[in-house]
This record gives sequence, C-alpha cells and structure tokens, in this order.
Amino acid sequence: MQPSILDRYQGLVDLGEIEHDPAQEDIAGRLDALGHQLAVYRLALKSSALGWLFARKAVAPPRGLYVWGEVGRGKTMLMDLFFEAAPQVTKRRVHFHAFMQDVHARIHDWRQKKKHGEVKGDEPVVPVADALADEAVLLCFDEFHVTDIADAMILGRLFSRLFARGVVVVATSNVPPERLYENGLNRALFVPFLGLLAERMEVAQLASRTDFRMEKLGGVKVWHVPADDSARHALESAWRRIAGETGGAPACLRLLGRELKVPKAARGAARFGFHELCEVPLGPADYLAIAEGFHTVIVDGVPQMDEATRNEARRFITLIDTLYDNRVKLLVSAAAEPDALWTGSDGYESFAFARTASRLMEMRSADYMALPHGRPDSAASGDATGLVET
Repeated sequence: MQPSILDRYQGLVDLGEIEHDPAQEDIAGRLDALGHQLAVYRLALKSSALGWLFARKAVAPPRGLYVWGEVGRGKTMLMDLFFEAAPQVTKRRVHFHAFMQDVHARIHDWRQKKKHGEVKGDEPVVPVADALADEAVLLCFDEFHVTDIADAMILGRLFSRLFARGVVVVATSNVPPERLYENGLNRALFVPFLGLLAERMEVAQLASRTDFRMEKLGGVKVWHVPADDSARHALESAWRRIAGETGGAPACLRLLGRELKVPKAARGAARFGFHELCEVPLGPADYLAIAEGFHTVIVDGVPQMDEATRNEARRFITLIDTLYDNRVKLLVSAAAEPDALWTGSDGYESFAFARTASRLMEMRSADYMALPHGRPDSAASGDATGLVET
C-alpha cells in the first residue's frame, strides 16, 4: 500500500524539510479521506462494462475539495502530496489560468470545425466538457481564480457538464469561493456557478500561522557575482531550502499545442540555466507561463551581453519584465551586476537594459521579496505550478 498523505506529510516533518503545522495536517487528513473515496469510485468505474454513462450514474462521485488560504501557507505542497498519492484514475493537474486557455482554444477549434461542417450543434461548451471528462476523472487546479468575463460566463455550463460526467475537482485558491470574480462585470450571471461549487465541493481554509515560503527565502542572497563554483554552490543550497532534499524533478508546462520543458521544479519553484531560457526561441507566452506557474525562479549563469548576443538580450529583457510584473522571486548567478550585463553600444537594448537593471535591483529588495506572487491587478498569487512532471 502507498503511504497516506498524512504519512507523507509527517515524513517531511521528520526529515526537517517542513515544520509541523496543525492547519496543514488537517487539510492533509481531508485529502486522505477524499483519496479513499476516490479509490472506491475508481473500482466502481472499473467494474462497469457498460461505459461511463452507467458507471458514473451507478455510484455518486465524491465531493471535491476547495482549499483556500493566504500565500505561502503550503497549498501547493499539499496538492503535490495529494496528486502523487491519488488513486490511478485518469488525472490532470494544471494551473487554472492555463486550463481556461485550453478550454477557449478547444471552443475555437470546435467553431472552426462547425464552419466546415465537421461537427453538428450550436453549443460548443458541452462537447468540450465531454472531451475534458474523457481525458481525466480527477482535475486538480492550482490557483483557482476568475477575473476574466469570458471565463466567468462559461464556467457554469462547463462545470455543470463536468460534474454531470462524474469528474471530481480539487482546487487551491487564495480567496474563498464567494470572492471569486468579485466586483466583476455582470457578476449576477456568475453567482449560480458558486452554488454549483458549494454543492459539488467541500470548502476548507488553510489557516497556517505564517508564510512558510518567506521563511525559506529569509536571509538568502539572491544575486551572485561572478557565476563561478561558489555561486553555483550558493544557488544549490538555496534551491535545496526551497525544493527540499529531493531537489525537485523535470517537468513541463502545457501551452497551447506544445509543452515547455522545465529542468527542475518543486513546490511552486523552478530552476533553469540561462541557455534554457534565453538561447532558445522562447517568447512572451512562454515567459508568462513560467511567471504564472512559479512563485520562485532560479537562473544559473547569466552572461554579459552585447550586439553579438542581441537575440538573447532581448529574450532576457522580456523574461525579467514578465517575472517583475508577476512578482516572481528571482535568484541568479551572473557574470556581472545588473547595470553591467549589457556591454553593447547605444540602441534599443541599451535603453531597455537600463529598465531591466533597475527592475533587477528592485527585485533584490526586501519590499519586493515580501510581495505576494501574481499581477497586482489579478486575484492570482502564490502557489501555482501548472505543470506535469516528466
């Protein structure tokens, strides 16, 4: 038998990787209970020879769990433990923003097929929900939040169908359900969705005593010059504090139609080499996925740049702008201080690098490090991973 989530949680406490917290332990127990119910549900689905329609009507799916709490309280860690231990039903874990991007892309694709006579009907949400339900019985969402009216207007229909198909949902969020899409346009049309969540998901607040993430980063030097063995050792030590002694694992972020490889990821943090971020053809969408998916990013080996590495310089500028806008914590080993990274002549890069250097200096400050993850105009912040382990 696999160890329970509570056993895994206690194991991390015993190893000294985390501190014991009663609120976290309570959520771990709730997730364990859901895991047991999922195991029974899985057997019921597996035993039916008549397909999903009869199987899922024969046994009611368990209610999911909506866990909310302030940033850095351990929501991602607990979701990690649950997803790893969840029974072998088809399952998917994804940042909620990325999930909704996927939904809109599927709706667009359905409408294109409708134009060419490849599908019938007038309503794309139901067939899209059916396709999602075929792919996963368990959906785990990091950072469940709603700020976009296009999302808000389809969530009721989408989730009604998902729940009717027997899909079980587990989600983390920084706000309770009643604050989703708060002050949003036409919110009255969104309110029935909240009733659906209350019916199909239990709600639990993770009221931990402190921001454990900031405790792990407290006193950690974030900019190391030069990028030598000493800097690599310092970043490795910082990474172990954040990711735990296992050191994380390779992962990927799902973008529309492709995947972005992440060399190492753990507990809402990611580690890259400069070449993996800026010497390959990545663009704004890739950097946004990283910024929304991880609260902390470590980058090894940032070099000085000039006209010969203009493309790399432009990608680095875009990367830093995106991380800054999303309040991502950044730890770096570099060949020089921020204001000396660009050694080229005057031009666009010189102007843009001046802004980049200013932002990098601000990102080293205690005030910046204390900011919650996520854009200030968004309800998103904190514990996202939005990834699949590879």
